[in-house]
Amino acid sequence: MRNVFLACILVGASLSLASGADRVLPPAKLSAAEIVDRNVAARGGLQAWRNVKTLSLSGKMEAGGNQRPTLPVPGHKSGAQMPAPRPAEQVQLPFEIELMRPRKMRLELEFNGQTAVQVYDGANGWKLRPFLNRRQVEPFSEEELKAASRQSDLDGPLIDYATKGTQIEVEGMEKVENNDAYKLKLTLKDGQVQHVWVDARTFLETKIEGSPRRLDGRYHPVVTYLREYRPEGGLMIAHLIETAVQGVQQTEKIKIEKVAVNPPLDNSRFAKLQ
Repeated sequence: MRNVFLACILVGASLSLASGADRVLPPAKLSAAEIVDRNVAARGGLQAWRNVKTLSLSGKMEAGGNQRPTLPVPGHKSGAQMPAPRPAEQVQLPFEIELMRPRKMRLELEFNGQTAVQVYDGANGWKLRPFLNRRQVEPFSEEELKAASRQSDLDGPLIDYATKGTQIEVEGMEKVENNDAYKLKLTLKDGQVQHVWVDARTFLETKIEGSPRRLDGRYHPVVTYLREYRPEGGLMIAHLIETAVQGVQQTEKIKIEKVAVNPPLDNSRFAKLQ
C-alpha cells in the first residue's frame, strides 16, 4: 500500500539521494529550461495543468510474486519435509487514489475482500489496514509523514518548478531502455536532490529515482519507470508505472486503467479516518 502511495502521485515522484552523480555524461543539446518547457508542452501545457485542482486514478497494483526460496527449518534433517515455496505468481489488487491541491491524497486498496485506506490532508496522515488485523485508525509513521510531506503536488516536480522553489540542472544524456534521455538534477526547496530522466524524443518523463528502500538491514536504490502515456482530458499521463529495487528480482507494477480530471471531491475525503 505504501508503494502505491509513493508511486501513484501522478508520475511516482518520490525524493531520494543522488546516486552516480560523478559519472561523466555526454553533454546535452538543450538547457534545463528548454527541456522543461518542452516537457510541459508534451504533457498538455502549463495552463492546462494549473487548471487541474483534483485528480482521480484507479487500476490494479501487482503484489506478491516473491521468488526468494524458503529458508530451511532449523533442526530438520536433510531430505525432511520442507514448507512449500512461496508463490511466484503475482496478484492484482484494485486501487483508487484521489488527489487534491495542495498535496492532499486518499488511497483505497482492496485486498482479500477488505479495503485498506490511507489519507493525507497536506499536513497529517492516517491509515487503516484491516488485512493486517489492524482495524484501528493509526497515524502515519514518522517515515511515512516525512515522505508524504515531500511529495510533489499532483502535477509532478517539473510543472511550475520555479514557483515551487526548485532549481534544475542538466547532467547530460543517458540511455533509458535503449532511448536517449536527458538526466536532470532537481534541487528542491528543502535542499533534497531528485533525479528525473526526460525522453529526448517525446520529452515525457521516462525514469525517476525513488526513495531508497530498507531491506535486509541496508538501503537499496530504487528507480521508477513511466510508460504507456495516453491523453486524459487534454493531459498526457503514464498508465504503467514500474518500480525496481536493486537486488530484488521482481519489479512492482501499477497499471492505471481510469483517470478523471477535476472530479468533484470534498475536503472531507482527506480528513482523519473515523
